[in-house]
Amino acid sequence: MLTNEELVASLKSVLPAEQVSINETIREQHGKDESYHTPSMPDVVVFPASTEEVIKIMKLASQYKVPVVPFGRGTSLEGHVIPYDHGITIDFSLMNKVLEVRENDFLVRVQPGVTRTQLNKELKKYGLFFSVDPGADATLGGMAATNASGTTAVRYGVMRDQVRDLEVVLADGTVIHTGNLAEKSSSGLHLNGLFVGSEGTLGCFTELTLRVYGIPEYVMAARASFPSVQDAVSAVVSILQAGIPVARVELVDEPSMKQVNLFNDTNYKEQPTLFMEFHGNEAGLKQDVEFMKEIVSDYHCEGIEYETDQAALNQLWEARHNLAYAFIHGYPGKKMMTTDVCVPISDLGAAIDNAREALNKLDLPGGIVGHVGDGNFHALIMIDMNNSEEIRKSEEFNEVIVIDALERGGTCTGEHGVGVGKQKYQEREHGQALQVMERIKLALDPENLLNPNKLIKVKRELV
Repeated sequence: MLTNEELVASLKSVLPAEQVSINETIREQHGKDESYHTPSMPDVVVFPASTEEVIKIMKLASQYKVPVVPFGRGTSLEGHVIPYDHGITIDFSLMNKVLEVRENDFLVRVQPGVTRTQLNKELKKYGLFFSVDPGADATLGGMAATNASGTTAVRYGVMRDQVRDLEVVLADGTVIHTGNLAEKSSSGLHLNGLFVGSEGTLGCFTELTLRVYGIPEYVMAARASFPSVQDAVSAVVSILQAGIPVARVELVDEPSMKQVNLFNDTNYKEQPTLFMEFHGNEAGLKQDVEFMKEIVSDYHCEGIEYETDQAALNQLWEARHNLAYAFIHGYPGKKMMTTDVCVPISDLGAAIDNAREALNKLDLPGGIVGHVGDGNFHALIMIDMNNSEEIRKSEEFNEVIVIDALERGGTCTGEHGVGVGKQKYQEREHGQALQVMERIKLALDPENLLNPNKLIKVKRELV
C-alpha cells in the first residue's frame, strides 16, 4: 500500500509537477458535485493534458491498486464524482480542445474537457450546433459519462444518440475506440451504448466524436398555460402524435411558475405551463403552429404567447434553465435536492400528480418540472441539511416517486444518472440483468478501481 507521499511522488514521475496537486482547496473542490450527497476529498488531483498522460496515470493506478475518479466540471447531481474511496481524481479541464469539425459529415471530434457552450461557439462558424442541452454548462466527457439529456431530447435525442465514437483509456491503460465515423454499422457489439452512461466506471474518455446539426432556418417559441398538469401533458401527447416538429417542450408546475416570476421579475400566469420551441422553415412552422393552437385548445389551454425575437427566446429559456437558482434564491439557508424519474408518456400526468401529492403530504417546499416530450420529470426540493426530519422526508419523497415510476414501467432516473443516490434501486429495476452489468464491470476493471461503488456496486467477494 502506497503512502500519500509515495503516490504523489509516483505521479510526479510521469506528469509535470504542476499537473499534480494536493492543495486542500483543490481537493475540496473535487470532493463534491452539485448534489446534496456528503462530500469526500481525493488524496490527489491530477490534470492530464493528453491521452498519453491519462495512460500513464491509469497504468500507475493499476500497478498500485489506487482508485481513480474522472472529473469534468462537477455539475452532476447524484454524487458521481465524489471519491468516497479517496485515491486519484483526474480533472480533464486541460484537455479542452475542439480537434476537428467535419462539417460535411455533421461530425465533430473533441477532447472531454470541452464544454457545451464552448463547442457551440465554435460550431456556429460552420452553421452547425450541438443539440444536447442539460442546462448546466457541463463538459462533453461528463455528459457522455452520464448519458445527459435535456430540453431538446424530444427532437434530437439524448447524449447516447449523438456519440459516434469514443477514445477510452481502460483501467489497465489500454486504449480502445468504441465506434467509427460511419452513420451506421452492423459490426461487433455496440460499445458506444455500453460506455455512454457508464459514469466513469468502465474507462476514461479522452476523445469523443459527436453528431451535430444544421442551425435551423427559423425558430419560434411558445408559452401555453393550462388549468391542470394532466391537461398540459395530454396536449403534448397530441402534438407529438400530429407530427408537429417540436424541438423542446417543458412542463413547469404552478409553484415553479411562482418562483420563476419572483426570481426573473416576470408576470407569467402562475398555472401549469408548457414552454415550447419549434425548429424549421418559416412558412412550414407557421402552419404547424396554427395546428398546434387548435390542439391545445382541445385541452383547455387558457392562454398562449409566441416569441420569435432572439432576445425574447433567450429570456424564455433562461427562465426555465434558471429555475433551480430561483428556488435557491427563494429559500435562503436551505439546500436543493434535485431528483428525476422517467415514465411512459401516457403515465406522465398521473406520475406528476402523485409526486405533487407526496410533496404536499410531507410538507416540503419545491417544484416539479418535466421534459414532457420524453416522459422525464424532475422534483426540486428545498431542505435544511441541519434538520434531520427534513432530510428524512426528502428521502421518503424520493422513494415514493421512484417506486411509482418503476411500477409504471419506467426508470429511477431519466438523465441525472445513478451515482450513489439511485444505486439502491438498481436491483429492483434491472433484476438479473444487474448481474450481467457486474460481470462486464469486473471484466473491464477486475480490481474495481474506476469510480468504485458508483452505478454498479460490485460485491467485495467478487473483486
